[in-house]
Amino acid sequence: MNLTLIQFGKTKDRWLQEGINEYLKRLGPYHKISILELPDASLKANQDEEAVRSKEAASAMRHIQPQDSLILLDEAGELKSSLQFSQFLSNLSSSKRSIFLIGGVFGVHAELKARATHIISLSPLTFTHRMARLILIEQIYRATMIAQNRSYHI
Repeated sequence: MNLTLIQFGKTKDRWLQEGINEYLKRLGPYHKISILELPDASLKANQDEEAVRSKEAASAMRHIQPQDSLILLDEAGELKSSLQFSQFLSNLSSSKRSIFLIGGVFGVHAELKARATHIISLSPLTFTHRMARLILIEQIYRATMIAQNRSYHI
């Protein structure tokens, strides 16, 4: 399965990048995962939150094709257990590219929410967008191990 993770800004913390790299390595035999880092519009001075969300949405939309399945991570999205997420991941069409999108520091624009095929939440807790990257990759790995009847989840 081809999965793409779109994120805004770079993962600057070495320990977070090492964790992400570890799970990407573990996922290698099961999925082709690419990470697309787009510019973090919040770094530009004197921009309000809506302007940042709008610029980031426009940037992301340039990389999303009409046939892509867009899974948006949002704090108000649907909560899933690890077992439910595994089933969700298994049900994604292998003929389409599935894109997971983690918003920037101010969240996501309404345009992306309207385009999303699915909107899910990682947790009712709030995480930094950089921390959400590691959590998402780990959950994709966990879901894959569940689908493969491997013992990681236990």
